[in-house]
Amino acid sequence: MRLAGAILIASIVALSAPTVTAWLSGPPAAQAQTFQVAEKAAKKKTNPKEGSGYASMPLAERVGIQFDLAFTGHYNGLINGEFNERAIAAVKAFQKDIGSRETGTLAAPERAQLAAKSKEVQERVGWKMVDDRATGAQVGLPTRQVPSISRARSGTRWSSAQGQIQIETFRIREPGTTLSAVFEQQQQQPPNRKPNVSVMREDNFILSGLQGLKKFYVRAYIRDLEVRGLTILYDQATEGIMDPLTVVMASAFAPFSGTGLADLMGPSRRKIEYGTGIVVTAGGHILTDRRLVEGCGVIQVSGLGDANRVAESEAAGIALLRLIGVTDLAPAALVHDGARGPELTLVGIADPQLQGGSRAVSTVRATLAGDTLQPMPQLGFSGAAALDAQGRLFGMVTLKAPVMAGAGAPPLPPATVVPIETIRKFLDTQQVTPATGRVGVEAAKASVVRVICVRR
Repeated sequence: MRLAGAILIASIVALSAPTVTAWLSGPPAAQAQTFQVAEKAAKKKTNPKEGSGYASMPLAERVGIQFDLAFTGHYNGLINGEFNERAIAAVKAFQKDIGSRETGTLAAPERAQLAAKSKEVQERVGWKMVDDRATGAQVGLPTRQVPSISRARSGTRWSSAQGQIQIETFRIREPGTTLSAVFEQQQQQPPNRKPNVSVMREDNFILSGLQGLKKFYVRAYIRDLEVRGLTILYDQATEGIMDPLTVVMASAFAPFSGTGLADLMGPSRRKIEYGTGIVVTAGGHILTDRRLVEGCGVIQVSGLGDANRVAESEAAGIALLRLIGVTDLAPAALVHDGARGPELTLVGIADPQLQGGSRAVSTVRATLAGDTLQPMPQLGFSGAAALDAQGRLFGMVTLKAPVMAGAGAPPLPPATVVPIETIRKFLDTQQVTPATGRVGVEAAKASVVRVICVRR
């Protein structure tokens, strides 16, 4: 292959193979024109029937899918959450590889498979986000590929034992520093560097090509007369591993605050997260918020042991758990439709940080305004029972994105309620018949349990 750029330039704009070829072979003026055309094409929407579900998906989820597809080697475009033709094609390629129908939209089991495969790659290469003290940038690194760390001329260098792979940061802050001057210098130094792709923008640039017998990739940004950059250099023999990783590193690189994947993907999930579950059968079936148990290595029900996730509905936001060897739980009553009034009583178990380590069941009043609960319930109430004015189960509380608690944490996200008719339909598809149970606040208190998600 003539260039790492056929893959690496896609970390800036999504270019088709013919476009890249035309760009690389054409004169400078034609290259500039081709780049502008390609940049517009990258934003072109695909067939509206394909991938239409992505438009309503939170940005963090879309970015996460592209991130995982890049790790699995299916996606080589800009990781920014925009699902254009390149992103949809990557989803289809993944679906083809796992033997699924190529719809361009990931069903919940397919998304789980993608996440698992991405995690395998990340663990294999030792992927880690690292704060570089020498430059102030944040860098995503395959730490197992580059275990050696040393000082570089104006940053930090990570390298493999024999130097086949080298990743280096740099920082330039001198009187009169301009991005264009650094761009020109990076094109010419070292002397054996032969750029095949060079893109200059107002606040950043990208270079890639060959440096001797190695592939190289440079990305740099300017802010307040300071340039911070990342250089990736690797033997062509390692391109099977490094080409996909370079795509991810390019997007993960955060030279200044407010840049990089971390800001697009939003607040990090807690390693241990607490929520509520609603018991629906005496034999151990428990309903909870699907997002609460997303990405869990272990799911526990406080005081009762480990639980298995047996089914979920991404559309409804429900997950069905099962405790094994349990026959005497107190199930909630799911036999009546809750009244349509907006005033609700939420029955749940607040996060232990909010109740001194305790697991007491509590109730709070809330109003359903449209699709949103007001005020927002406390952490720990994801999966809580929502009762109507007569004490009948109206539905289950879902929090759209539980986040880290503590000082400086962002405000709690919108919460809503999965209506009981949706819950009953979901249980029916799983051939789970809920018990009759009792109604009322006290009965609801007896039917909720604390669910604990432990993430690796």
